[in-house]
Amino acid sequence: MVALLGGCAGSGEPLSAGRTSAASAPVRLWPDRKPAPQPEPGTGENLPAAVPGVPRVPSGDIRKAPLLTVVKAQVAAGSALGGGPQFDSATTRKIDACADEPARCPVRKPQYQDLTGDGKAELIVGIEAPDASLALWVFKLHHGVVTRIMDAGATPLSVEIANGDLILREPTGTPGYATRTVYAWDARTRTMALRAMEFDQADPATPTPKRTP
Repeated sequence: MVALLGGCAGSGEPLSAGRTSAASAPVRLWPDRKPAPQPEPGTGENLPAAVPGVPRVPSGDIRKAPLLTVVKAQVAAGSALGGGPQFDSATTRKIDACADEPARCPVRKPQYQDLTGDGKAELIVGIEAPDASLALWVFKLHHGVVTRIMDAGATPLSVEIANGDLILREPTGTPGYATRTVYAWDARTRTMALRAMEFDQADPATPTPKRTP
């Protein structure tokens, strides 16, 4: 009869796997150090902002909002809506000429996805810059008013939507690795807020974008 090697003794009793290290509680360094102050309410957050100059959309379907009207209004508003990304003059001129020169238009095809979980699609806009970076804006209808709920810039390997999260993968200086940044709807601030930023293995099937010197 062959003896079984495993987790049981001959009598059927479990065998010990040996000593295991005991779990320890976190050790706080410099406990007497004064904690950093909490930021003032409304600072450091990508707060929602109505885009001026865009007609109301009473139907509640943001697909009815004219894409170029929204983009140009957001570009014109600039820092008045809380900051960039700001474009160089050449990119701005290309945006202004999108209707006449669609082949040179840096505004990518609009994407419509439900990011807030209310069953209605949001408008996701991507605008290419000469340095391979991508401006990302997300707009939501709030009582018929086109409202920006995300304003970010990245140099992404890929842009994905998963379970309502917007995920950016960007190259790093370490071969074989990429950063994975996740934005998710925050009902408190009514924005797509930064939820996680991770250092992850890069997908070998995704090419690294060439950078302009």
